[in-house]
Amino acid sequence: MLSPQKTTFIDLMQSAGVLLFGDFTLKSGRKSPYFINMGNFRTGAQLDALGKAYAAQINAVCGDDFTALFGPAYKGIPLAALTAAALYREFGIDRPYCFDRKEAKDHGEGGKLVGYQPSDGDRLIITEDVITAGTALREVLPVLKSLADVSVPHMFIAVDRMEIVGGSGLTAARQVREEFGIAVHAVVTIADIYEYLHAKNAGADLLTRMAQYRAEHCAA
Repeated sequence: MLSPQKTTFIDLMQSAGVLLFGDFTLKSGRKSPYFINMGNFRTGAQLDALGKAYAAQINAVCGDDFTALFGPAYKGIPLAALTAAALYREFGIDRPYCFDRKEAKDHGEGGKLVGYQPSDGDRLIITEDVITAGTALREVLPVLKSLADVSVPHMFIAVDRMEIVGGSGLTAARQVREEFGIAVHAVVTIADIYEYLHAKNAGADLLTRMAQYRAEHCAA
């Protein structure tokens, strides 16, 4: 049975048009009956609720046992800012955040990161939208490691699609954990969304298509 927090978040995704159903071609080339478009969180109320959801997940997993939040450009940037504000407002956890530039700036303050500048021994946590293949993480980790001897114990995302990556037999979240030692925590998973739709008596055709897609491409 879904927790009230998960149900509330999926309600939010549906009302904001973030959780979409139809026929979508993913970057991987797969044809999916569902799609997550986090860019459709647009209003102040929606963004406030989004920040609260991430903050609650972080507080439950690691409390204040981290130095700063890192939001990979581009979608991770507003997530880190919203989450930092929500952590302070909701839980009294006051932590800085930072994000990377796609290209290093050679004037003004310069540098590869904006905001907090990591130091040796820092524990950074990452905020991202979804995880499908872990590509963005592989791009930003070398950037962080080049700046200081930091650790990245956790990554927080809105939705885990639970998709198997290539021929590895592993989901992206599991692969990230095994390759980098980073635990990935999702506010909801595609299994949660399916359970939600089933409880709401969504159309049989949609549920069948989702079940077929999950059986073919996702972990149980």
